[in-house]
Amino acid sequence: MNRSTVWHPFTQHGLEPPMKRIVSAEGAYLIDEDGNRLLDAISSWWVITHGHRHPAIMAAIRAATEAYDQVIFAEFSHEPAERLAGGLIEVAPAGLKHVFYSDSGSTSVEVALKMALGYFHNIGRPRDRIVVMEQSYHGDTIGTMSIGERCVFNAAYEPLLFGVDRLAFPQTGHEQQSLDMFESFCRSGRVAALVIEPLVLGAGGMKIYDAGVLAGLKEIAERHGCLLIADEVMTGWGRTATMFASEQAGITPDILCTSKGLTGGALPLAATLCTSDIFDAHLSTDRRKTFFHSSSYTANPIACAAAVANLNIWRHEPVVERIENLEALHRQKLRRFEGDTRFSNIRQAGTIAALDLVAPASGYLAEAGPRMRRLFRERGLLIRPLGNVIYLMPPYCVTADELGRAYDAIDDVASIVLGSVG
Repeated sequence: MNRSTVWHPFTQHGLEPPMKRIVSAEGAYLIDEDGNRLLDAISSWWVITHGHRHPAIMAAIRAATEAYDQVIFAEFSHEPAERLAGGLIEVAPAGLKHVFYSDSGSTSVEVALKMALGYFHNIGRPRDRIVVMEQSYHGDTIGTMSIGERCVFNAAYEPLLFGVDRLAFPQTGHEQQSLDMFESFCRSGRVAALVIEPLVLGAGGMKIYDAGVLAGLKEIAERHGCLLIADEVMTGWGRTATMFASEQAGITPDILCTSKGLTGGALPLAATLCTSDIFDAHLSTDRRKTFFHSSSYTANPIACAAAVANLNIWRHEPVVERIENLEALHRQKLRRFEGDTRFSNIRQAGTIAALDLVAPASGYLAEAGPRMRRLFRERGLLIRPLGNVIYLMPPYCVTADELGRAYDAIDDVASIVLGSVG
């Protein structure tokens, strides 16, 4: 077999064997070229919500291709984008009034940063500081790498990255430290926005914090006139049990970023929602106040049609009930590891479950990660640990038996890995 010329993401080709090709996907499964059915226990990097190839979404895509391909969105609008924007405003936290489309989670956050800085520039009160939470991840563009944790992910690109102010992660019992740090940063009068993953830091290790912290950060931001940007790329679309994680803090962010589950995972699309104040700061007869951002594929009509179908699934199918059932299954199945010395920090947020393997090394480059990933694959499971952090984030169609298989595999694989280092 000839080696592929494809360069895969987050892959060290010097260590990995040739990639298996996936030939089809259905429900909670990926099927590879050898006919193996792999339970997609991480929703193909957190994007698949209802299951692969949901019939309603596939039908909407096919129908849209009969009328559309790509339409320049700087010159025209179209029905799928208009319907989707209206639907997003309906399901988003109250007070978000405008929708800007882009292509990925990274770009939705990049858009948010530019909206925030543009807002203060256009109202004649420029601010130049961004505050973030340590150990966070917001994407792989230059702007989003700048506001993410500085680590092996972006060390090579350090000369291009801009400086930000970082809050300590709000560890249980030390939440006030994070709030006090944010208050001190805001006193400078230079903070334009706090960018935060609500309730769960995803790629940073599935770190979970209390909704009260998010509410406190929003209160401080309002008091000091700075904006709160909620990066809901991973946490949105029911992953933390509510449509958007921000709802659990009872807040409306000034800007909200969404992607991943926006189309049910079927096609790439992102949206950045904002308040009227931010839109109005860019609304002018002065062309210099235009929001200068775009991409060639902004608001692709076929992707928008998929997202409209996703909204209809939320309206007409028992999605909330499925999420509640999955949440309860995680809670039940995690109990088997309580008091198990092989694991620490057993945790859950809605449909996300995580636990840390007590391995000799931790962090993203921990050798336990790739070893566990290979062992999971041998057992018919797609699970990609973040170093020594094992997590499950399956699509909502997963059954109790299928989820049980994943937990059995975690039990088995942990013993193998720890046995080999003991």
